[in-house]
Amino acid sequence: MDTTRPTPRRALVALASGVAVVAGAFLVTGFTPRWVAVGVAQTVLYLLPNAVLAAGIQGLGDAGQPLLLAGGGALTVALFALLAVGTLRVTRSLARTRGESVFAVGVVQTAAAFALTVAPLPSLVGGVCGGLVAGLGGREMTEGLDVPRRNLLRSAGVAAGTLGLAGVLGVRDGMGSGGAGPDTDATVDDPLVEALLSTAEERSLAVPGVEGLVSSSFYEVDKNSANPRVNRESWSLRVTGAVEEPTEFDFADIAGRPAHHRFVSLRCVGDPVNGRKTDNALWTGVPITDLVEEAGVDAEEGCCVMLRADDGYYEEFPLEALDGGFLAYGMNGLDLPRGHGYPVRALIPGHWGEINVKWLTEIEILEEPATGYWEKQGWHGTGPVSTVAKIHATDTSGDSVVVGGHAYAGTRGVSAVEVSTDGGETWTEADLSAPLPGAVAADADPADIGGEADDAWRMWRHEYDSETNHEVVARAVEADGTVQPREERSAYPRGATGWVSVEVFP
Repeated sequence: MDTTRPTPRRALVALASGVAVVAGAFLVTGFTPRWVAVGVAQTVLYLLPNAVLAAGIQGLGDAGQPLLLAGGGALTVALFALLAVGTLRVTRSLARTRGESVFAVGVVQTAAAFALTVAPLPSLVGGVCGGLVAGLGGREMTEGLDVPRRNLLRSAGVAAGTLGLAGVLGVRDGMGSGGAGPDTDATVDDPLVEALLSTAEERSLAVPGVEGLVSSSFYEVDKNSANPRVNRESWSLRVTGAVEEPTEFDFADIAGRPAHHRFVSLRCVGDPVNGRKTDNALWTGVPITDLVEEAGVDAEEGCCVMLRADDGYYEEFPLEALDGGFLAYGMNGLDLPRGHGYPVRALIPGHWGEINVKWLTEIEILEEPATGYWEKQGWHGTGPVSTVAKIHATDTSGDSVVVGGHAYAGTRGVSAVEVSTDGGETWTEADLSAPLPGAVAADADPADIGGEADDAWRMWRHEYDSETNHEVVARAVEADGTVQPREERSAYPRGATGWVSVEVFP
């Protein structure tokens, strides 16, 4: 028998060993950054050239992260399968016993998993599972012979069982096991929040296919294949750098302060001009400047701010942009969801989403400019967001045509949306939703709702008659009368701009 190359059955046992490592580690970590498959996916992401990364963000959109994780998982299984094969070859050449060979497989797989994740217990459990499955291949597996069918089925069965158990854990925890988090079954129980959300619903325009002024599904973009699991009880926020005295706050310190509710919209710098990565929510929290001022910031010493997150993310922007900044710990009347930065995230008025850092742990006041995470990848989204009017509906089912969508201009505000039904030759002002209410103290009377939101989108709707195919174009007008620029620019590297146009076929 040629023992220099694995037979198909030996290869399948090795593959089952790789599956067992990945599934066994998941039993301990759940869907967290400590899972070895996530570690491999993040390594692949780190090694991708900036041009490939930018193309993936724009071309794949929401599918990018799942595809990366799937590829990382497959690569991880293959890696640990190869480690099993290689280790068994070495132990055969050293004439080790079957027990020593199986033990060596487990040790090597454990060490590799630890090198990828620096997580001792998940690595050990994964290695034990991988070694056990390799050992179930029998003496033939360790001696380089063809594995009997019954031994292959035994190895495959244990690997499948481990994988199934991991799948049950993932489904049970919504692919989010491993750490404290918000109560996903909670319901809103605050009359003021209910009144604010009801007001937003009342002011939303009836546009088929377009969600209202409060997003039902708020986009999520971050650098992670799996989001961090942050325990609110042990979490803290530090204010450091060019301050008189570095200061640290725990969650109780922040939540115990007078809170406000604010409608705030966010737009991702990778959002295409008519993309779907712009959303709006009602956020609850406290002003950032209150905490920073307690640490004693010297405006003459500090030039910039670096926000740092629990997952290692960081972004820098000018110090003046911090004015009006918000530390949010609630979203739409509930605790901040894990995917949006539980327990606390930053909201920086009128800026691209990338500097609205989630899982916030540090506010560092810098004396000199620095480079943020995405800037090192070639993006430049630390400036104010671009103005846009999006066309997300073209309804031709009735006697007339209805088009509509949202318009957003950051803190500059939107005063009108103009629509052309002849490709930009002539323009008509569309119906525009009333502005969302302004910030309100969390202890205010619901009857005191008023004002206008400083940094929130508006809806628009236009209905007209047409029986021929035509091009519809939309543009936003800012509060001071500035018309959204026509010049087109792709999302990479500074955010998309330009008028949105769509073909309509009545």
